[in-house]
Amino acid sequence: MTNTSTEAVDISGYTFKDSDDTHSYVLPRGSIVEPGAFAVIDQKTTTDNGFDFGLGADDAVRLFDTGGALAVSYSWTTHSAVTYGRCPDGTGDWTTTTVSTKGEANDCSSPVSINEVESNGGSPDDWVELTNIGASTVDISGYVFKDSDDTHSYVIPAGTTVAAGGFTVLDTTTASTPDGFDFGLGGADSARLFLADGSTLVDSSSWTSHAGTTYGRNPDGTGDFEQTSEATKGAANRFEGTAVAETWPGSPDETALDAEVTYTGDLSGLDYEPSGTSKDGTLWGVENGNGKLYRIVSDASGGWAPATTGGWADGKVLHYADGTGTVDAEGVTVADDSSEGGIYVSSERDNDVSSVSRPAVLKYDATSPATVLNAEQEWNLAADFPGLGANSGLEGVTWIPDAFLTGSGFVDGSTNAAYEPADYAGHGDGLFFVGVEGTASVYAYALLSDGGFHRVATIATSFPVVADVQFDADLGRLWVVCDDACEGQTALFSIDDSGAFTQSSLYDAPSNADPALANEGFAIAPAATCTTDGERETFYADDNDTDGFSFREGSYPCEPATTTPGAGTGGGDSGTDPAGVLSPDQLTAANRGDVAAADPSLAYTGTDVIGTLAVALALLVAGAGAIVVRRRQKA
Repeated sequence: MTNTSTEAVDISGYTFKDSDDTHSYVLPRGSIVEPGAFAVIDQKTTTDNGFDFGLGADDAVRLFDTGGALAVSYSWTTHSAVTYGRCPDGTGDWTTTTVSTKGEANDCSSPVSINEVESNGGSPDDWVELTNIGASTVDISGYVFKDSDDTHSYVIPAGTTVAAGGFTVLDTTTASTPDGFDFGLGGADSARLFLADGSTLVDSSSWTSHAGTTYGRNPDGTGDFEQTSEATKGAANRFEGTAVAETWPGSPDETALDAEVTYTGDLSGLDYEPSGTSKDGTLWGVENGNGKLYRIVSDASGGWAPATTGGWADGKVLHYADGTGTVDAEGVTVADDSSEGGIYVSSERDNDVSSVSRPAVLKYDATSPATVLNAEQEWNLAADFPGLGANSGLEGVTWIPDAFLTGSGFVDGSTNAAYEPADYAGHGDGLFFVGVEGTASVYAYALLSDGGFHRVATIATSFPVVADVQFDADLGRLWVVCDDACEGQTALFSIDDSGAFTQSSLYDAPSNADPALANEGFAIAPAATCTTDGERETFYADDNDTDGFSFREGSYPCEPATTTPGAGTGGGDSGTDPAGVLSPDQLTAANRGDVAAADPSLAYTGTDVIGTLAVALALLVAGAGAIVVRRRQKA
């Protein structure tokens, strides 16, 4: 919504409905829209304010004032490819927007932009690459391309299109590209794209000298122009220090494993507890909304479902140590590949006090027959994350044994020296790595037996959010998972020569999988379970319960183990140095490398984003205050 008046508008108590009068949501107290500002109403999650109904393909949105009078409405007959919005904001006609701009001014500009320019030494000669940041193919037949000289004009041939997310190249005229533009691009020049009228500018770029490679937008389609690391004609731009995502090397599919309504729609973290043999192990899963822990077992025929014995059929409810609260369970792990020592759950907050951040790791006894579990111990990390939003806290958690860390030359970021387990008496035999949504980083912690903790390292990622983390003992690497915010990308991190975890691989989502799946949980079976096809199972937890399913599987190629983790226990018991580990005074240039580590200080302080709208639209309210509502299309 936007306010086109010069006065703040209080819409507290207004009622929001779709086309069905039984679907109703009353806006909470404090719903005020300042002049020129934007406010958004979101579909309700388990704990947040919002409407508890969906918006259909043939539907409407209506806003009624406190007296029940209709203030504004908008209807549509099919979902927008992006969102519906007014252009200009608040006063213009309704149209399909170019990109979703939730909480910001609508963008109805052409989705086509100049993305990369080769002005010298190209193949076969000069060229300009276009891209489309929109959601559907754009026909650019008749568009006009010019350099800095208006007399140099090229009309793009009929039938030329730019696919959504795709690339189209305009070449200069050569023997192999006879239909190209018949002028060259100079060392100090411009590339300009116009609509078919030849005067309405769509996009442009100028430069003062030839690039050593090419000039390209970073990121593609929307970023500023920079010199690329190499020419990528007709493909995504590449820059120094920018990871290039690889095709997922396993199965192209993510196949649903659960029956509909098995989970309540908030399945989040996953962890795989190996059997110790080639037989299937046990999967542990948590639901964040209801604060539940699930024990998920195999039927030995490819199926996986919640265990039906031991009180596990409906999952077990998690509470804090005093028996109160609803744990916003986001991640789960076991230590030393065994639940006998406890189940560890990462949480953002107590859902009964949902506005208060409580980033914590909690330990539970998985052997208890009770259907309600109280935490045996809690490590509340709030002191390390001042200002962190209540819904921006701990997402994933995983445990990595000290033997692996010391054997790999891991450096303690708090001391900038080789990690020494004995420095943290009572932490057990490994460190817990937690992924934090609001900082998009991963943190290594020694969790002490008295409830204390010490941050050992900070691992920055290239993702906008971290949804889960998973240690892969067979690869000797750490999986870091992004959800639909990154279209399902995952990354592998390994310990480099400096002793820090750095990204070594970046993968796109499996090619046939829906990139809009909110996969907040990820687990991978051990190499011992490899199939005859050389694959091991991967598992995904979809927090949105898309199409009624929350739990899916895929695969990843089997690879030989690079290290063998040592035995150990989780937080709470004192550990000992693994045999064969070098002490700091034994490290030399030959066996240590350049010891350096990431700054262990907090990389980012997040804040909650409140009042968000999951509908694609913009409504104008008549009267003293003008309010506009915008909707983002549901996946």
